[in-house]
Formats: sequence, C-alpha cells, structure tokens
Amino acid sequence: MKIEELKIKYPSGFEHAVHMAKEEMDQHLRLMAALKMFELGKVSSGNAAELAGISRAEFFETCGRYRVSIFNYPPEEIEEEIKKDLDALQRLSSK
Repeated sequence: MKIEELKIKYPSGFEHAVHMAKEEMDQHLRLMAALKMFELGKVSSGNAAELAGISRAEFFETCGRYRVSIFNYPPEEIEEEIKKDLDALQRLSSK
C-alpha cells in the first residue's frame, strides 16, 4: 500500500498547550481526524482505523470512549459491512 504524507502547521509550543509530546500529538491528531471522518460518514471504520494506526476492534473501542456511534452506515453499505464482519468472524472461528 502506498502511503501519503500530510503536513500540518501549528503554532510554536502548541504541543505544550495540549500537554503532549510531538509524537503523541501526531497520533492524537490522526485519531481525531479518523473519528470525525468516520462520524461524518466520509470513511469506513476500516479506513478510519488504518488512518489512526490501530486495529478495527481498537477503533470501535475508541469510538465508545469518544461517544462516536459505530452505527452510522448509509443504508446501501450496511449489507456489505455485515458480510465483511461475518467473513472475518468465520475466519476467526475456523482457526
């Protein structure tokens, strides 16, 4: 998979204002972007998890912590998402 890079400008010392190290702030900003884009229906949970750098299960757990509903699929995507989940469940149960 090809990886792209996005640079974000922020005021000097901002990481101190939010009480985070630069690396921690980078991870947190990616997580916040992933959560909001998922909440708005712009990306799937899998894509959001990938952006955040965590597993899909961890992403769903994080949604709960930040009160982002995981049930925000457009009607036309629900069937596809359920099939993906069932396939993943079958793979796990066959191990």
